[in-house]
Amino acid sequence: MSESDSGLWLGIDTSTSVTAALARPGHVLASRTVTSGNVHVEQLMPLVSEVVAESGHVLADLAGIVVGIGPGPFTGLRVGIVTAQTLGYVLDVPVRGVCSLDIVALTFAAGRPGRGFTVVSDARRKELYWATYDAAGKRLDGPNVTLPGDVPTGLLVGPAAELYELAGDRVVVPLDPGAIAVDPDRLPDLGTEPLYLRRPDAQVSTSVKTVLAGRPS
Repeated sequence: MSESDSGLWLGIDTSTSVTAALARPGHVLASRTVTSGNVHVEQLMPLVSEVVAESGHVLADLAGIVVGIGPGPFTGLRVGIVTAQTLGYVLDVPVRGVCSLDIVALTFAAGRPGRGFTVVSDARRKELYWATYDAAGKRLDGPNVTLPGDVPTGLLVGPAAELYELAGDRVVVPLDPGAIAVDPDRLPDLGTEPLYLRRPDAQVSTSVKTVLAGRPS
């Protein structure tokens, strides 16, 4: 029996919004999401505390943690992953990392769509993160980050399905970590290295500013 066959698992994802869920095998006990603002640090732990309390449990009851590793923005992913790693260390429980787009695909494929689809989420900068899947929710391509016009047409699902006027059918599907917390073995453990797909907005300058150039040491 694997570690995820019994006990409570906490699901965390901060790739698109701040969301947390608590589940036992086959049943989501509590799930909360905060979509406003970019203050992941302030929102995540209170959200975790809320879902744990709502279920009538305490953090010490956790058997493990599963965290979405993106793709997503630098700050958001870092907060979610570091929080999961810290909780895992303090509670001495395993931490599994999964592709955030795969969580959406798992949710949508459970409804038996009958055809392949593309999961899309907002990458900002007028771009989308996306990955393609077969009807069973198995990833075929991606994750990628491109302009909306470069996303494959057809059936688009996910948090950003209606963000742009794209060709094909579109179904908004929020990212719910409860979908994987109920059975953490449904998706492969990818570790906790974040999937940024591009460099963070803030970069350390490697050039010498003019005002400093030529100044004696």
